[in-house]
Order: sequence, then C-alpha cells, then structure tokens
Amino acid sequence: MKFAGSVILLAAAASVAEGQGTCRPGSESNEAKMLAFFATPIAFSPAGIIVPMRAGEVRVSFDASYVPSPSDEITSPDVCYRNDKTENTELSPVFPRPRIAVGLAPGLALEATYLPPVTVMDATPNLFAVALAYARTIGTGGMSYALRSHFTIGSVKGPITCSPDVIQVSNPAAACYATEPSEDTYKPNMLGFEGALGFGGNGRFSSYIGAGYTVLRPRFQVGYRDANGVLDDTKIIVNLSRLTAFVGGRWRLSDAVGVTAEVYSVPEDATTFRLGGAYTLRMGR
Repeated sequence: MKFAGSVILLAAAASVAEGQGTCRPGSESNEAKMLAFFATPIAFSPAGIIVPMRAGEVRVSFDASYVPSPSDEITSPDVCYRNDKTENTELSPVFPRPRIAVGLAPGLALEATYLPPVTVMDATPNLFAVALAYARTIGTGGMSYALRSHFTIGSVKGPITCSPDVIQVSNPAAACYATEPSEDTYKPNMLGFEGALGFGGNGRFSSYIGAGYTVLRPRFQVGYRDANGVLDDTKIIVNLSRLTAFVGGRWRLSDAVGVTAEVYSVPEDATTFRLGGAYTLRMGR
C-alpha cells in the first residue's frame, strides 16, 4: 500500500513548513493532478468480466493493478506549498484486492471488495468499494451490454509526509525536523458510472470495451508533529471529475475458473492494467 501514501507526498511533504489550515488547490494544480493520478489504480472497474450473472450465482475473484509512476512535471506542489524540488514518489508496483460478486436477479449483480486495516509497508489501508451492475445479452451472437455504477470510500493511514527514514533533528529549518514519523490520512473517495459492450458471451474467451465518468472527492490530512511539539494537521481538499475508458476480457480455463485482464485508462491522468482470476462458487438455476 506504499503507493497510496505516495499520492499525497507532493502536497503534504512541504505543507509541514506552511502551517495548519485547509488548502483547496484548483483542478489544474499539481496537487489535484497527483491526487487524480493515483485514483486510477484504485478505481473499482470491471477488471475483466461483464457477462450477465444469473440469480444466485456467486463469483470470488482477485485482481492486481499495475501502479504507474507520475511524470516529473506534476511531482512538485505548486499551490498548497511551493518549492523548486521534485518530491520522491517511488511507488509499490501493484495494488491487489479481493472481490466478490453475487447475482441478485437475471443480469443484476452486486460486487464488493474490502481491504482491512492491516499495515503493509508502513501504511494501513481501510478501503471499501461496491458496484451495482446490470448486464444483458443482445441477440444470439454472444454480444451483451452492461451498465455499472461503483463507489469507493475509506482511508490509508501512515507516515506519508515524513517517513521513518527521512525524519531528522539536526536542522530545524529543513523538512521533517522531528523525532517521530508522521501519521497522515488519505481518503480516495470516488463515484463512477460506466457502460460497456461485450463479445463472446460465456464462451472460452469473452471481451468488452467501455467508457465511463467518475466523480472524485479525495481528501488528505497531514498528521505531523515537529521536534518542538508543534502539530501540523493541514487538510487538502480537491473536487474533480474524469472521463474513463477501458477494455478487458476473460479466458475460461473451465466452467468455474477463469483468468482476467483489463486495461483501464483515465486519459487526463494515467493508464493501468489489471490481471487476476475468478472462481464461480455456485451457479443459479
């Protein structure tokens, strides 16, 4: 989960020097672009499967998303804090998550995922996402369509602003003048709507292409106390919206097991790909 901390580094790392309060950077700021950039791997997209589910069908799956690196152009804050250096934004290469989907009625399915508060690489996620999808076949040629909405809430906590390896007590004027690492909070709130056209039905290989619109409301709060005991709890608030596009598919190894893949893009921000697998626990009648 290190990547989820890196998303805030550009704004928060130097916000320590700016003091407390609330910062609302505009949509064209580097802060906003960076927050939106790292929302891409977190987005709860179809991840390889849009075929209609039957009532009572249960599918358990897993996917891992590639986490790209941002360009140097957006890695320095320009509103909440101004400086002339580029922040360190090295990322964990993948974002993994489990999934479960349940067929509620013919073509209607509820999907969900949850990452519990287990600390990994000094970050503690507590993320939940849910989606409601409606898919139907078109004729007898294996084509289908799907309409889907998804919602992600939760937080990632950890030493994002000042990690244990950068805190120092030798220079009060320098960044991260502290005896303890920070404890910061990032909330990648988002709500999206998607439509997709599928091919191949329940054959050996099925695929789809789609597009969507996502409303982003990411929030970040610094939790940094310097060596003099002064607390910085600056809040970063950003409101954005984005168009999305994706293509994916599933290769069925058996009636129950399949391998999934998807390329998911937010043209304004980033492109990622997701690889995973799915297992059908029970088929409805």
